[in-house]
Amino acid sequence: MGLRNLGPLGSFIKEGWEKAFYVAKFFCFLHVTDKYLIDLVLSEGPSMLPTIDLKPNVFLAERISTRFGKVACGDIVVLRSPQNPRKHITKRLVGMEGDSVTYLSSPKNSDKHENVLVPKGHVWVEGDNRYNTTDSRNFGPVPYGLIEGRIFWRVWPLKDFGPFWKK
Repeated sequence: MGLRNLGPLGSFIKEGWEKAFYVAKFFCFLHVTDKYLIDLVLSEGPSMLPTIDLKPNVFLAERISTRFGKVACGDIVVLRSPQNPRKHITKRLVGMEGDSVTYLSSPKNSDKHENVLVPKGHVWVEGDNRYNTTDSRNFGPVPYGLIEGRIFWRVWPLKDFGPFWKK
């Protein structure tokens, strides 16, 4: 028994299947775009002051450059927190694998500098507000695989809408 034998009900079922197929294609497109191309990112908190305000900011982060190893020192990246994998953090990329990074070990208490050699497959990230941030100075070098995207466009607040280049 085919759809032709169902009369008007058959055309209704056929139209329903066609619409469901278009909806499924749309959600597949959204999934591929979000997972592999571009993602909306909410960033808030003091760790990236003065580059990113305290109030919530919404950015677009592209995921292509991280997949092809095209991120560079100075880029602001979104990554999974090494301390809590359910949380995403926004930090500035300071060192790539093989780089020697000099950093303030305890900016609140002293001006003591330390050096670290970033191991293979890792990066060094820091917040711009070195007095109030949790970054590689706390949890060490971060595996490159935790980087999920590079911020390139500010969406919100609307008064700052536009490209978000290295600062």
